[in-house]
Formats: sequence, C-alpha cells, structure tokens
Amino acid sequence: MATDNANAGGFGEVSRLRGVVFEYLSLGASVAGLVALGVLLVYVTIDAFDLANASPEWLLTYFLTLVVPFLAFCLYSANDPTVTRRALGALGGGLVAVAALFTAIEAFVAQIPRLSWQLAYLFVVATPVTAYLAYVGSRGRVGAVGFGLMGRLVGGAALGLAVGTLFLVFDPLVWFLAYTLGVVPAVALYAYGARRSAPRAVAAAIPVGLVGVVVAVVLRGVVTTYPSDLIIYAWTLAVPIAIAGWRVVADRGSRAAAVAAGGVPLAVAVAGGFLAGGFGVPGPTALIVLVTVGVPTAVYVHRAIDEGDGVVGLALPVLLVGGALVGALVVEAWGVPAPDPWLDAGYVTESPSSTAIEAGLYPAIVGSVIIIALVAVLSFVLGVGTSVFLEEYMPESGVLGSLTRLLQVNIANLAAIPSVVYGLLGLGLFANLLGFGLGTAVTASLTLSLLILPITIISAQEAIRSVPDDLRRGSDAMGATRWQTTKNVVLPEAFPGILTGTILALGRAIGETAPLLMIGAATTVFSAPDSLFSRFSAMPMQIYAWANFPQAEFRYGVVAAGVITLLIILIGMNGTAILLRNRAERGN
Repeated sequence: MATDNANAGGFGEVSRLRGVVFEYLSLGASVAGLVALGVLLVYVTIDAFDLANASPEWLLTYFLTLVVPFLAFCLYSANDPTVTRRALGALGGGLVAVAALFTAIEAFVAQIPRLSWQLAYLFVVATPVTAYLAYVGSRGRVGAVGFGLMGRLVGGAALGLAVGTLFLVFDPLVWFLAYTLGVVPAVALYAYGARRSAPRAVAAAIPVGLVGVVVAVVLRGVVTTYPSDLIIYAWTLAVPIAIAGWRVVADRGSRAAAVAAGGVPLAVAVAGGFLAGGFGVPGPTALIVLVTVGVPTAVYVHRAIDEGDGVVGLALPVLLVGGALVGALVVEAWGVPAPDPWLDAGYVTESPSSTAIEAGLYPAIVGSVIIIALVAVLSFVLGVGTSVFLEEYMPESGVLGSLTRLLQVNIANLAAIPSVVYGLLGLGLFANLLGFGLGTAVTASLTLSLLILPITIISAQEAIRSVPDDLRRGSDAMGATRWQTTKNVVLPEAFPGILTGTILALGRAIGETAPLLMIGAATTVFSAPDSLFSRFSAMPMQIYAWANFPQAEFRYGVVAAGVITLLIILIGMNGTAILLRNRAERGN
C-alpha cells in the first residue's frame, strides 16, 4: 500500500507536492471569492445606510450603547473565560492593526473611497467577532432563551406583514366566507372525530371543508353585507392563533396561564387594530402583526419561565431596544452628526419617484412577496408530488423503468435551460395562449414555477433516495400500504432535505429578471397590485430600472438600499427554512 511521502521518486513513493499545491489553490480561490463578495456587500451596506457620512462620534456612541451590551450578553451566556480572552484580544488587537494598516495604505498607496478606518474596523473586526460571540452565546441556555425570544418577535412581525401583503390581492370577503363555511366546520368535525375515536367523522372533514369553500365562492356574488376588514381578520386569523396559543400552554397543565397567553395578546391586537388608524397605520395590518407577534411571544415566555433556566435571556430585546434608544438620545443631546440612510421606513412604504430622496420600493416588495408565495406553493406541491411518484411508484425495470430513466434525463436537462427560454415559454403559453395577461402575477408565478421545478424535483428525489430502505421494509413488514409508508415514513425522513432544496430554488426565483422581462412585467409601477391579474413589478426589476438612471443618488444610494432589502427578504426565507428543517430533524 502506497503512503504519502515528501520525496518524489522511487517505487511505492508518492509526492505530496501536487496535493499540497491543489489544497492551497483551492483555499486561495475560496478566500478570493469570499473576500470579493464581502467587499461588495460592505460597499453596498455603506451606500444603503450612508455610513460614509457617519461621524466617528456617531459610530462610537452606538458601538458603546448597542454593540458592547450585546457582546456582554453573549459572553455572559457563553460563560467561558477562553472565549472572553479571545474576543477582547480580537477587538483590541484588531483596533490597533486596522488603524495602523489603513493609515499606512492611505499614506503610501492611495486613498480608499467612501471608507474610513473606523468603518473598516466595524466590518473587518467588530462584525465577525459579534457574529462569533452570537453563535457561542446562543449555545448557552441564557443565550438560547434570548435569541429564541428575538426569533419570535422578528419572525412574528415578518409573518404578519407577509400575510397582510397577501391580502392585498386575495379577496378578504371570499376568505371570510370560506373560513366560516368551510374551515370551521371541517376543523370542528375533525376534532370531534379525533376526540371520540370516530374515523368516519375524521374522513368526512375534508369533503365538508371543500363543499364549504365551493359554497363560499358561490355566495360571494350573492351576499352584499359583510363585517369590516378588521372584524374579518380578527375572526379568521387572530382568534384561531389565540386559540392555538391557549391550547399549547393548556397542554402544559396551566389553565390560568393558557387564558393569559391566548387572551391577552388577542385583546391587545384587537385594541391595537382599532387604534392604529389614528397613527396612519392600517388597522387590519396592525391586528395581524400584533397577534402573530404577541401569541408566540407569550407562549415562549411562559415556557421559559416554567422551565426556570435561562430566564435572564428574556431581557435581550429590552437590552437591544434600550441601547438603541440611549444611543439616539445621546446623539440628539450632543448634536452628533448622523448619517441620512436611504433604507428607512419611507423607502419600504412609498412608491417609486423620479426624485431619489422620495423613491420607494413598496409596490415592488408587494409584487415580489406575492409572486414568491405563489411560486413556493406551486413548485413545492408539483415538485414533491413528481419526485414521490418517480421514486416510490415508478418501477426500475421494464418499459416503465426505461420511461422513468428518460424522464430523469429530461428533468436534469431542463434544469440547465437558460431562464430567458422559460420567459419565452411563459409569454407564449400563459400570457397569450391561456390568456392570463402580460406582466400579471399569475403569469409570472407560473413561469418562475416552471423555471425552478426541475431543481425542486431533483433535490426532492435526492432527499427521498437518502431514506434507508430498512425503514421502508420495516413499515411493509407491519402491514402498511405503500401510501402509508410514503406518508408516515419516507416523507417525514426526507422533509429536511426537500425543504433545503426548495428554499434554494426559491432563492433563484426571487432574483430572476430575464423571465419577467420576457412576459412583459413592468420595470416600475406606482401602486401595489390589487389582484392576481394586475400589472406588477418585482424588486429585481425595479432595481434594474434605477441602475440605469443617470443620477448618482439612484445608482449608489437607492439601488444599494434595494439590494439590501432583497438580501434581507432572502435571508429571512432561508432562516425560516433552516428553522423548519432543524425542527423536523429534531422531531425525526
């Protein structure tokens, strides 16, 4: 057997030189790519938040009031002297090194545009150290509780905003009738059957729900009097979420706490919905956001207090909000020059404008959210269904086996077709032949679903193939049917991999521009779509339009803010998928 040896001659001797060279070349290529991407993101962030005009005093103020308390929280949670020494050494040594290196480069080489040594220290040293300490701190009980609470707050707000966005194009009156006549009877029938061990009642739940939905669609054109949107959302969304929170806490054995966990957030959400109009915020949106934030937060806080370990971590949101407020007060009191960020509340709530300072991304954000929601449903259902059929039901031999292999080859080829070809297909099939219209949300969703469908199918197939055959044989030995084995054994085991592949495919779909151009999507619209057949724009389209404006404010500030917004939404999608995947893996 040959062994690695530093020499390069003689029988049985292998030179390690080529392996070492290849290893370092691979490392260099990876580092070069990451550094280039990092530099790009740094400059985009600087432009989006106008950090180039941030004074050193402003940076120092927020570093002391916001970053330092957060780092202290993470170190307290980690409770590791070695980590503390490393972090303090990196922060202190990095400060000296970055300042000296930056000064030397500007003195002897050239000036670095839009970058000071303070910003370089922030991105090169402070940000990686903060990310590392956040990871280490989250592994401690205190940090796990704190970051878990932050996840409920931020995730609940994002979910509420997404649901509110979807109701801009979906008729809330149809949803009210469908929920009242279809969902409620079906859930009640299913709950009764499960509680009384009545399989007929359980089996009848889905047909009853479908009949109720059909009746709701028919009655939509007949019924003329409806409750207000606020009452509709309270009945169809807030009350079910509150009941779910009540049920979770009640299962832990605390009736009074269950009533508080479900009832208090519900009351706050309803009151906030009625009062929000006085502050210029739509009442239904405020109701949805408050209930999606309040109920999960109340349930989580009860669990943390009930377990009694790491309760101090519940103070993390207070620490962050308090630090931001203290920093703002100090900046205001001392008159510290502050940056004027392009990415602010007005940017994500206003319509596009020919003036950079008034430009907003709101219609494009709504269009992207609606499209990606439809694409997620279509691609997941069709992709997973196709992969299950090919892997679990199609034979591997004979004529059908040859057909299966032919389908596999064609699916793999479809994944390599340029996106502009799918745009032409969407233009000819969905926009013209089926009459869904040029540039509508339906046409765009169907086109992008076809674009990522091969990727979804292939990733789902790989996840299903990774399920051990022993599990299938064990299920068969217990008398389970093929469908029962697929539903109860294969899909739960493959779900994490399926979800990972789907979210990667959605990440490609949300950034596509060529198919949208081919189907006639507008680069700029000045109002959010109000139906699935309205003309729409998407974030990549609007960013592309702004990038061609002659004004420097658009090409740097406004475009950079759009890129950061797109990245935030994409990271939020990936984070949600990772959480669901990890939960599924723990459940398995």
